[in-house]
Amino acid sequence: MRSYKSDKKNILATTVIKTPLGDMFAVSTKKGICMLSYYKQNEEVIQKDLNKMKKFFDADIIPAHNKFFECLQKELDEYFEGKRKEFTVPLQLVGTPFQQSVWRILQLIPYGETVSYLEEAQLLKNPKAVRAVANANGRNPISIIIPCHRVIASGGKIGGYTSGIDKKIKLLKLENSYDYDIIQKKS
Repeated sequence: MRSYKSDKKNILATTVIKTPLGDMFAVSTKKGICMLSYYKQNEEVIQKDLNKMKKFFDADIIPAHNKFFECLQKELDEYFEGKRKEFTVPLQLVGTPFQQSVWRILQLIPYGETVSYLEEAQLLKNPKAVRAVANANGRNPISIIIPCHRVIASGGKIGGYTSGIDKKIKLLKLENSYDYDIIQKKS
């Protein structure tokens, strides 16, 4: 591995992670993964989040290979093979205190289960914050690992997903937590 010299104290490492749903762009600090986003559909969001993290960490950004990316790729492979229900790769959350509290709640939603945005707000002990919770879900920088795909609208509708409803449906079907075909027939 070649060495990299920087005037900045911190480095943000980047790589592309392969998944059955498409390539994902991953970023890590020296403490863990701070971003995982679908590459093709979110290039503007990725650049915006990357600029925010570069400023937040006062860091240079470099393509790299590290232990966090190895762990992330292995765990995502196992997840898509149906062999993994929980992730252990270290994370470093970058967001407002409210966003971070929402993302921590998301991590408590068990594999194979869904909650509504209202239920998520209730778990935060703030049932009136449904819109704020939905917005924080939409700003989740670590797809799949922080499972915002497990949040659906009240009444069983699919709700939104920054990376596209098609990916959300595939993730929920993988986890056997949502039968979109049945819901569509009822509508």
